[in-house]
Amino acid sequence: MLKIEEAAEILKSLGLPKAQQNERSGLTLMALANVGPKAKWKGAERPLLRTVDIMQFMRERCGKDYKPNSRETIRRQTLHQFEQARIVDRNPDDPTRPTNSGNTVYRLTEDAASVLRAFGTADFDKAVAGFIEKFGSLQQAYLRRREHNKIPLKMADGSTIFLSPGVHNRLQVAVVEEFGPRFAPGANLLYVGDTASKHVVFDAHELAKLNVPVTAHDKLPDIILHWPERDWLFLIEAVTSHGPVSPKRHREIEAMLKDCPAERIYVTCFLDVKAFRKFAADIAWETEVWVAETPDHVIHFNGPKFLGPYKIRR
Repeated sequence: MLKIEEAAEILKSLGLPKAQQNERSGLTLMALANVGPKAKWKGAERPLLRTVDIMQFMRERCGKDYKPNSRETIRRQTLHQFEQARIVDRNPDDPTRPTNSGNTVYRLTEDAASVLRAFGTADFDKAVAGFIEKFGSLQQAYLRRREHNKIPLKMADGSTIFLSPGVHNRLQVAVVEEFGPRFAPGANLLYVGDTASKHVVFDAHELAKLNVPVTAHDKLPDIILHWPERDWLFLIEAVTSHGPVSPKRHREIEAMLKDCPAERIYVTCFLDVKAFRKFAADIAWETEVWVAETPDHVIHFNGPKFLGPYKIRR
């Protein structure tokens, strides 16, 4: 196994996120331990190194010549995470040194060095377990933070699902929890998209019964509600940066739903009036607009009736 692969294995074992299990981070770990391509981990040292010293090690000992502008990437995408994971200490020789000082140095913690020295021996797993027990896993800490920041969406059955953080999903939650009960009481939530996990609600059975193509996820609106009492299908776009129900989008969805027997209502939703104004000129006629900051009202774009389906003119 190449030394760089061993370094990546060590970082993975210590609970570093995947983004810090790469070549850059492996080379950084080797430099911090002064372990070259042919050296043994049992000889890991703890020199004080600046970022430029680490890059010099990479170039002279490992033949990896990172460009000078890579220094910030190494600092922000590797050394910061090493510090958070307690693999290194920053400025242990002078904790009062300013963060942006050109003399900022890093050194392996003794706990991390002990793990490195045990690599390849029967004591490695025990050393890793002791390190994780003492300091925790940075990868798990990041995951917990992301879970904590997720946006709860209350379902009709009382359960709660979680959407990834972001303004788009905040708007989607408002659509389901505020628009739905007001303008489609009793409607069933069949689909909710999520940029991080593709979709978090996906009732394939009910969508298939309505002849909604269940393999065309990229073409589906952000949210689909079905109101069985009236057999109305609400096709909703939650717009924060792009994607209103434009004439083009309207035609695309209609073509996709050519075999769907339910009557359709198209709704474009915004968080506030400012966002609505930005896209007002792009919205198709005979569709609806809902703004979360004024949840009791719907703006109707022309047509002889309010909040109802229209027969498609071929």
